[in-house]
Amino acid sequence: MKNIVIAAGLAVAAVALSQASAADMMALAKSKNCLACHAIDTKLVGPSYKDVAKKYAGKPGAEATLVNAVLHGVSGGWGPVPMPANPQVSPAEAKQLVEWILSMKK
Repeated sequence: MKNIVIAAGLAVAAVALSQASAADMMALAKSKNCLACHAIDTKLVGPSYKDVAKKYAGKPGAEATLVNAVLHGVSGGWGPVPMPANPQVSPAEAKQLVEWILSMKK
């Protein structure tokens, strides 16, 4: 019985952590001005985060490719409008944001 209670507590904590993380990542994206061009499930200037996650799902090196795109900019992958470099985003923040975006592949 004790193990069941512990497991249930861990499950609740994991759900709370993932919800907090999603809220934290949304706040980070907003603070870094990502949401000026991107949205979760709607194309704005750039692709939706869900479309990015779908395109890169299971591709080797996807995380590194996207972190590089966030930090240094990229063009040609989603149409004629280039994604500018984002010097206000640290490499650690870019990695966190990309991990969050790639988790939306469902």
